[in-house]
Amino acid sequence: MALADLPRSWLTFSAPVMAAQAAGRPLVALESTIVAHGMPYPDNVRTAREVEAVIRSLGAEPATVAVMRGRIRIGLSDEELEFLGRSGQAQKVSRRDLPAVLTNGGIGATTVAGTMICAALAGIEVFVTGGIGGVHRGAQESFDISADLQELARTSVAVVCAGAKSILDIGLTLEYLETHGVPVLSCEQDNFAAFYTRDSGFRADYRLDDPTEQARFIRTKWDLGLTGGVVLSTPVPESAEMSLGEIDALTRQALAEAGTQGITGKAVTPFLLARIKALSGDRSPATNIALVKHNAAVGARLALALAHTRRGARG
Repeated sequence: MALADLPRSWLTFSAPVMAAQAAGRPLVALESTIVAHGMPYPDNVRTAREVEAVIRSLGAEPATVAVMRGRIRIGLSDEELEFLGRSGQAQKVSRRDLPAVLTNGGIGATTVAGTMICAALAGIEVFVTGGIGGVHRGAQESFDISADLQELARTSVAVVCAGAKSILDIGLTLEYLETHGVPVLSCEQDNFAAFYTRDSGFRADYRLDDPTEQARFIRTKWDLGLTGGVVLSTPVPESAEMSLGEIDALTRQALAEAGTQGITGKAVTPFLLARIKALSGDRSPATNIALVKHNAAVGARLALALAHTRRGARG
């Protein structure tokens, strides 16, 4: 086996993903953390299947990424998705965790960073998530910065999201991305989105509403040899939006509770999201589901446009 082929030797592709590749249909990567940790069963599995259906309806093929039985799975069967959603045993898998979970044969749910790595290994150019990680509030003291940002600086995958989670310091998150040369695009509005709410109050670098324009920008970046990802922010549908003031107040309360309970590191985000869910009267999960489905549609259109630009270059 050639040295260049070694990383791909860890991949197992599902039958639908292989069929899509053979037919020349573009793939859209999906993370599995939202299935294993983002929602309770059975909402998690139902939402994952609905998101996959949105992508298929637009002509692309979803590829949910996870680690199972010592393999990186690119696309999950219904049985595997059900198992992941029910098990409660999946470890969060980011860059540092991939070797450990692969070698111990455990169950791994990939984060944004982990999914980007696996998507790049599989040759997938577009990845859809809910919201990216970023610089946490109080990072001046804690140095708590998501590995997602480093991955965006080094791995050439376009990430479609509803901006950054509003529990973060969005201003510092955008500063970090700028410093590392990661372009932040937006569609449907000028400003960067803030997950539960449409407008973070911060402008994106460039607004590109049309998938063809988005694809031309991204393809040009990569053709120039400028490695690294691109963030494409699209806001939650207005009908499902929560107000920025409400989310900020809930976040501050949840952060105070996390501090009192001594919750730190990787445990902070799931704790905050769970508390916001409880404090919001369970309205935040409905918003989460709406934004992920919307992101999936935007991501599928981008994947189709990117595939067209690649074919055009060959022609």
